[in-house]
Amino acid sequence: MERADPGDSGSPVYHTANPEPLSEEEKQQERDFRKKLNRYARDTVSESIHQGVKLIVHRPEFNSEHHEEYIRLSQGLMPIVSEIARQTLPLLEHEVSAEFTKNRYDGSKFQADSVVYRDFRYFSKKRPPTESPGLVVGLRVDESGSMAAFGRLEAAKRAVIAVYEFCQICQIPILIYGDTADVSRLEQMSIFAYADSEKVDSRDRFRLMGIRARSNNRDGMALRIMAERLAASPKSTKLLISISDGQPKAMEDYTGGLAISDMQQTIAEYERKGITFLAAAIGQDKAVISQIYGGERFLDITNLNELPAQLVRVISRYL
Repeated sequence: MERADPGDSGSPVYHTANPEPLSEEEKQQERDFRKKLNRYARDTVSESIHQGVKLIVHRPEFNSEHHEEYIRLSQGLMPIVSEIARQTLPLLEHEVSAEFTKNRYDGSKFQADSVVYRDFRYFSKKRPPTESPGLVVGLRVDESGSMAAFGRLEAAKRAVIAVYEFCQICQIPILIYGDTADVSRLEQMSIFAYADSEKVDSRDRFRLMGIRARSNNRDGMALRIMAERLAASPKSTKLLISISDGQPKAMEDYTGGLAISDMQQTIAEYERKGITFLAAAIGQDKAVISQIYGGERFLDITNLNELPAQLVRVISRYL
């Protein structure tokens, strides 16, 4: 399967056959890419408070069950995603030739139409000659054990499908990573690279169905690794969205004030490098998540059914 293009009704059109298994050459390429991601992630945290944490980056596989689940969850989403993409594509044509980056805290031009969003990003600034126009998106999914409750896991899967397909239609580079902590003493931090703009694979949409509720969460480490990946992109706008249902908590003492301070320091550090952070809170700890990220970076998702469309609309606004 190469694409899931919308048909006349807006529903995705899939090949009927299940995705073919990877060839031996493709399997070797995946192993090499996984090793590269592991080196990159470990280098990124080597001088942070997470430097002693045993980290493994996984490149999840997929099977026929993932294919079937993807079709089931995506069918109701694609008409919505396709319509938002249809409205967005004309903006992309303008973006290619645009001389100013929008949605900034400072700049040389005041954008009155941005005031309605109340996030203080009311200015635009002329691009330097070396800056590439466009957007790159990172989507981080909390895979802590509490995500199994109250339909949060399926809501998260539907959201990542919507974001992934929207970005495919609009040709926006996308990274989708999940994470959990304390799977074992030898694997204190687990990162799951479901989709990465460095190695584009149309079958990544099936990998997304490997998202699970697992163990604890070490949010600051996950944010740091993803933010560093985005910071290396030549795109002018770099958006990192975190879907989470609770505050950070991992062994031995990554919780409370220590974890919150680490996350806030990470956000401040990478905002200086041009990363825009947003937190989509889907659980009981919304007040704490809002405190960590700040009100201007906080999305209160009260109705989980609205999560996919909300995220896609938020992303379209940054184009």
